[in-house]
Amino acid sequence: MRHLPIHLDLRGRTALLLGGGAALAARAALLEQAGAVLRRADTLAPDGLEGVALACAGEAPEAVLQALAAACRARGLPLQVLGRPELSDHHLPAIIDRDPVTLSIGSGGAAPVLARLLRQRVEAVLAPGIGAMATLLERCAGALRARLPEAGARRRFVEAALDGPAAGLAAQGRMAEAEAALHAALEQADAAPPGIVHLVGAGPGAADLLTLRAQRLLGEADIILHDRLVPQAVLAMARRDAPRIFVGKARDRHSLTQAEINALLIRLAREGKRVVRLKGGDPFVFGRGGEELEALRAAGIACEVVPGITAALACAAQAGIALTHREASRSLTLLTGHTREGELAVDFSALARPGQTLAVYMAVTTLPGLFAGMMAAGARPDLPAAFFEWGGTPRQRVLRGRFDEVARDAAGWIGDGPGLLLLGEVCGR
Repeated sequence: MRHLPIHLDLRGRTALLLGGGAALAARAALLEQAGAVLRRADTLAPDGLEGVALACAGEAPEAVLQALAAACRARGLPLQVLGRPELSDHHLPAIIDRDPVTLSIGSGGAAPVLARLLRQRVEAVLAPGIGAMATLLERCAGALRARLPEAGARRRFVEAALDGPAAGLAAQGRMAEAEAALHAALEQADAAPPGIVHLVGAGPGAADLLTLRAQRLLGEADIILHDRLVPQAVLAMARRDAPRIFVGKARDRHSLTQAEINALLIRLAREGKRVVRLKGGDPFVFGRGGEELEALRAAGIACEVVPGITAALACAAQAGIALTHREASRSLTLLTGHTREGELAVDFSALARPGQTLAVYMAVTTLPGLFAGMMAAGARPDLPAAFFEWGGTPRQRVLRGRFDEVARDAAGWIGDGPGLLLLGEVCGR
């Protein structure tokens, strides 16, 4: 983030406008709308910055602009020279005004036209009465805090109210009726709502492959428990004040045991929290989501499962490999490379049959054993194979070749990312 968005209160404060031009005139109108007291000048007087809270310059001689920039830097005074980002320390974003709600969209001065286009698209879907609802909530803030002292309960109530009768009445300007409807709903509100756990699939790691439901739940969560493979770009979609707890596992390195994770989920839900358990890929595809669901149900905790794009689908799609193909593969088998007591508990004779695609998750350490078992069951050593690291993300890379070559080279080729093997004739098409 190059610039920190800040909504600055300029009511009754002085803003210096130096120079001229149509762009500066438009800026003057906006500053007046925000309640600023305007001071206009064509050049910088020795005391020209006294009492100034913000400065903006338009068309003026270069020496004047340079002097203003130096003086503002010395005072730590915010300055924008229109059209001159190298002399500016802030940029005015494109603004959507639904007083008291203000939305701003900025591009750091790099693409103001793009910011304006984005503003138009957001404005088209934004409810026109959203400002009236904000005014209503501000008016009822004391009653909300008194009835619902816990912040999570207040937030859930407001989320529901924004889709309720009070919001509709406020949008029509019927504020007295809207306030009465909000107080009536507040009387029925549960001050201690039950908690819930959402087992959410984060997909393979690319933020734009997250489902819309997953994104919405991240924005509503009170607390998030996440795995090692969930990237910061996905976590950034969550509420900024929602705590993140890392409960990830790597090869033979666990921050918490599965039993401890289950117990933590149950405890947080019993505290009334809305918990998002964020897992890489899909919770029910080698994500131990089934175990967590069973533990939550046994404890009487409400639970919802939100699927994610599993790694095999993402790897294949990004590499252009069709997992099934009428001339090469009529079935797909998902297999874990994890062992039980050091052994792969699989039916090698079934895996060695032709006409199918195998997707082997967490395959790095057990790939030699998988190869040996399949060879003993009659599989072909020259079967096309593709071994992926960081599949489905911008970091994806692929080792392609014959099964025997990939089994031999994969351990030395892979870095610190997760590995997945695709095996079958589809890998050679």
